Amino acid sequence: MRKQMTIAAVVVIAVAVGIVIGRNLPSTGDPGSVGAAPGEREVLYWVAPMDSNYRRDEPGKSPMGMDLVPVYADEVDAVPGTVKIDPTVINNLGVRTVAAESGPLSRRIETVGYISFDEDTLQHVHTRVDGWIEKLAVTATGDPVRQGELLFELYSPTLVNAQQEYLAALRSNNQVLLGASRDRLVALGITQMEIDRLQKNQQPSQRVRVYADADGVIAHLGVREGVYVTPATEVMSVARLDRVWVHAEVFERQAAWVKPGQEALVELDYLPGRLWQGTVDYVYPELDAKTRTLRVRIRFENEGEALRPNMFARVTLKGEETDSVVHIPREALIRGGSVNRVVLALGDGRFRAQPVSIGIESGDRVAILEGLSAGDLVVSSGQFLIDSESNIEAALSRMDDSAEEPMDHGQHQMESEQ
Repeated sequence: MRKQMTIAAVVVIAVAVGIVIGRNLPSTGDPGSVGAAPGEREVLYWVAPMDSNYRRDEPGKSPMGMDLVPVYADEVDAVPGTVKIDPTVINNLGVRTVAAESGPLSRRIETVGYISFDEDTLQHVHTRVDGWIEKLAVTATGDPVRQGELLFELYSPTLVNAQQEYLAALRSNNQVLLGASRDRLVALGITQMEIDRLQKNQQPSQRVRVYADADGVIAHLGVREGVYVTPATEVMSVARLDRVWVHAEVFERQAAWVKPGQEALVELDYLPGRLWQGTVDYVYPELDAKTRTLRVRIRFENEGEALRPNMFARVTLKGEETDSVVHIPREALIRGGSVNRVVLALGDGRFRAQPVSIGIESGDRVAILEGLSAGDLVVSSGQFLIDSESNIEAALSRMDDSAEEPMDHGQHQMESEQ
């Protein structure tokens, strides 16, 4: 009897000691708790080792049966969309960063253009009567001609009859008739030199000669020897090469930057290192319907005829400077359909996509109106890979938040129905 009482007393004492010890020990919490004791790393969530899109708030198994891996607070930034990349990976990706700068931007336009004849010097040659080209002195487009040089000889019955009428008026000594016949010859295109020859020789010429009015080259040749021509026929065009035009194409968004009198620089591929300086001569009033560009005309003196029509040219137009703005290299900007953004380098391998509002583009720089400050580091190489990862992280965070609300709403609904 005494032995049984002793055993019972020992059991009671053991239970009491166990209760006291259990109350004094720190609580370990339930398996789903993400808290941490002082000095320990804080766990934000658990992810599947083979699929980072599979997240849970507590330890467990992935769909493939593998243990979930904890993600700690010191591994990612608290802002959604922030990613942390290992320095080795950053080096392998060739990530480069540049600092956003503040200052004025010049409205500098770098575009392309092509050289053409100066149309102010272009001479179109037509006949004033019907006839036949009996002798053609120039035979190919591009042939050089000099002022006063013979271009072609024309046979026209109308001109022969007009000469005979002039000779008849000359023999009649009728001054009124003589003046009228002379005016008719001039109206039909007979030069004063030909009229003087006719008056001297007293014989009509079967062929009337047409001469060049200025030096130049044959820009267009529309006839061949023996062809019948009318006043509507463009026999040829003669253009000078001592002056040329350069037509530059300006994008629609830069159309407001261009005005007559601006400085322009032209460079050609076949003469690298040589620059031609000129000014904007004329800005055309309308845009090209197909290319949506504004045409700008620049006039150049062409000494040595180094500039030849239809040559391709690189054109730089210098406009006025803007006020002080924040600007970054154009390669650092990620253009989107509705939102433009850059990738900010936050330090310690952390990056975040940052939406920005852009202003003008000048050369290789882009003005940032909102979203960046001077001195912010932005990624200028490898930003597309980082941006895609950042967008995935932000999207998953939004999906987790939206998935919890319908679940709670459905649970409350079921409880109210019960």
